[in-house]
Amino acid sequence: MLFLTFFLGLILNAIGYIPPGNINLTVVQITINRGIKQALNFIFAFASVELLFTFGVMRFVRWLDSEIDLGGVIDAAMIVVFLVLGIITWRSRKQMPKQDYSNKDSIKYGLLLGVLNPMQVPYWLFVGTYLISHEWIDIGYLSLSVFSVGSAIGAGVALYGFARFSAYIKDKFTLNNYTLNRAIALLFFCLSSYHVFKLGYTFLIKHH
Repeated sequence: MLFLTFFLGLILNAIGYIPPGNINLTVVQITINRGIKQALNFIFAFASVELLFTFGVMRFVRWLDSEIDLGGVIDAAMIVVFLVLGIITWRSRKQMPKQDYSNKDSIKYGLLLGVLNPMQVPYWLFVGTYLISHEWIDIGYLSLSVFSVGSAIGAGVALYGFARFSAYIKDKFTLNNYTLNRAIALLFFCLSSYHVFKLGYTFLIKHH
């Protein structure tokens, strides 16, 4: 049973990080600008926070789902997150990459985005409610701990795939940092705009 719990956490969270989002695009950016080693430092730090994040959300998933309307809050948070990341990436598009980067910087960045990761909240609310209601997992400390470890590893595996793929694309097609950073910045702006329209549409529907 615990193996199944671990496997579910790993697979489901790996799937959760496949669609374009602030975390996997950041991994792509770090890989392109700083290299695979710094991306791995980021991923390790982020996955460590993801373990605690998953445990907390899953532990209180039913209370969060019933007591708090997170839809608008999450959209507003994602607008800010994507916009800030887009501006940072756009401003750094012409900067020449440094030869050496501090490991601490990538680790701190991973810890920071691990905490500021609102996109995963609605995902775990949906998935967690389904898993718990269908008794695929229970909310005991041991079960949720095993599930969260699997979740952290799943996130790490998915993000590692993005890092390796980004390194391969950069080497294979010899793309320069300016082009890649510009493309990533535009993706961030597009994702921010999507949440602006989504929030506006939701607001108009509720008030008409």
